Amino acid sequence: MKRSLIFAVIISTAFACTKEKERTDFIDFEELDTGQEGYWNGSDGSGGFSSGNAWFVNHYNSEWGAWSGFAYSNHTDTETGDYTNPYSSVAGSGDELSANYSVYYYPGSPDTLIFTEEEKITSVSLCNTTYAYKVMLNGNDFAKKFGGDDGTDPDWYKLTLTALDEQMQEIAYSDIYLADFRPGNSPDDYIINEWTRFDLSAFGFVKGLVIELSSSDTGDWGMNTPAYFCIDNIEGKLLPLE
Repeated sequence: MKRSLIFAVIISTAFACTKEKERTDFIDFEELDTGQEGYWNGSDGSGGFSSGNAWFVNHYNSEWGAWSGFAYSNHTDTETGDYTNPYSSVAGSGDELSANYSVYYYPGSPDTLIFTEEEKITSVSLCNTTYAYKVMLNGNDFAKKFGGDDGTDPDWYKLTLTALDEQMQEIAYSDIYLADFRPGNSPDDYIINEWTRFDLSAFGFVKGLVIELSSSDTGDWGMNTPAYFCIDNIEGKLLPLE
């Protein structure tokens, strides 16, 4: 009996030590100040921002007042589907009805999201912006309605994430379709209009994620589909401290 009791204490202690070593990261952008305008787009020239274990790159052109890369926002406009509304998720909030979230605008060449420490991403929530969603749904003067007039055009809008290891070498990639009409006039056709979670843990521990957007609606000057998406609630595990 005495031996069994000692054994149980040892097992319990070992379990407690393991739990203490577990470290997690949760990025929800709620600590970031969106200011009176309700967004940050890099106009301070800082080149990006930190949240949790990650650095979100931003490119701001003060001459043109233009930005690309990551911004963050609390905008809620789910109706205005043009370039005047670049900071709103079509869901009308962040994930789980939170206030803040990040908006990414693709500059035409890949950007990299960098983690301060290697991280295994167990969950990330993605959503289309109102601008991108409405254009794919209805078309405009520059971009087509996804599916075409009869719904059979095999259109798609895709986010490609490429995982980088500690040496910043590519180790894996994942294609995430933010809109997919490839089935052709099918009940399975969709344009994401709510926060949707994706599990990236198959990447293992990564140091960075290369971000690229592409679309079936592409012309001589690149994508016609507005090159935006929203990201929130990046949840991951960090390596135990030695």
